[in-house]
Amino acid sequence: MIMTMVQAINQALAGEMERDGRIVVLGEDVGRDGGVFRVTEGLIDKFGPERVMDTPLAESGAIGVAIGMAALGLRPVAEIQFMGFIYPAFNQIVTHVARLRNRTRGRFTAPLTIRTPYGAGVKALEHHSESTEALFCHIPGLTVVVPSSPYEAKGLLVAAIRSDDPVLFLEPTKLYRAEKQEVPEGPYEVPLRRAAVVREGRDLTIVAWGAMIPVARAAAAVAEADGVSIEIVDLRTLSPMDRETVLESVKKTGRALVLHEAPKTCGLGAEIAATIGESALLSLNAPVLRVTAPDITVPLPKTEDLYYPNADRVLRAVRKLMEY
Repeated sequence: MIMTMVQAINQALAGEMERDGRIVVLGEDVGRDGGVFRVTEGLIDKFGPERVMDTPLAESGAIGVAIGMAALGLRPVAEIQFMGFIYPAFNQIVTHVARLRNRTRGRFTAPLTIRTPYGAGVKALEHHSESTEALFCHIPGLTVVVPSSPYEAKGLLVAAIRSDDPVLFLEPTKLYRAEKQEVPEGPYEVPLRRAAVVREGRDLTIVAWGAMIPVARAAAAVAEADGVSIEIVDLRTLSPMDRETVLESVKKTGRALVLHEAPKTCGLGAEIAATIGESALLSLNAPVLRVTAPDITVPLPKTEDLYYPNADRVLRAVRKLMEY
């Protein structure tokens, strides 16, 4: 079936709720309104208010309730409306969600999935355009996942919901309805903690995720016309990161560029660059470069295009690497 990412995520939720009666969905406006982006549309009609629950405007409370549900046998999927609203729940996520298995020495787990739209590119306001995934990648015990297509969104979400450990599932707002793709109607999993080479190349590796994958593809197509063959690695799971796939690609191409829409300083690109420097230094023909957003708050819509990484910026970095 041809569908958008929104439809693929909705189908993943509905299919898993039909399969497993322990799965419940909760969050602000996820019920009657179907969520801000209509990702949960129709679920309350299928499964009722006992399994699709609107919560108050209290992110810490919603995640706190979900932790109790998960510890006592349910498998909650909690939605935070935008990543910029997740910070009131940060304490719950860091202090309890990520630590429950370790703290109880395995007696309790937190099979909890936290979904939230993230990222800029749709001309929203600052709290609606955050890309602060690195904050959560720093936390042991938490799996951080970002899909880049409808097919992967469904498969990764199914895998996240079935995981016995907590998953933060970040959905690129810019990609919700940007692309339609063939997606199987039945259940399937895209494995967590495994990156994918989504474009083969020989001269340079771009490591990216989420809404930056289409940007990388656009730059790679232009570079190909100039005789530069670019390989693209989609991380998919940001933490724990599949370092092996990244290093294998860089050792083959000899050049690496990390592309992300989060600010540069202490972004995940720094960790990837350090990993390459530690384990593939002798394979490099040039320094690792990063193309990112600037170290500022996401600006108001009229200037967002100046903030957001694009194919032209990637191509300038590609040329610099190839000329080194």
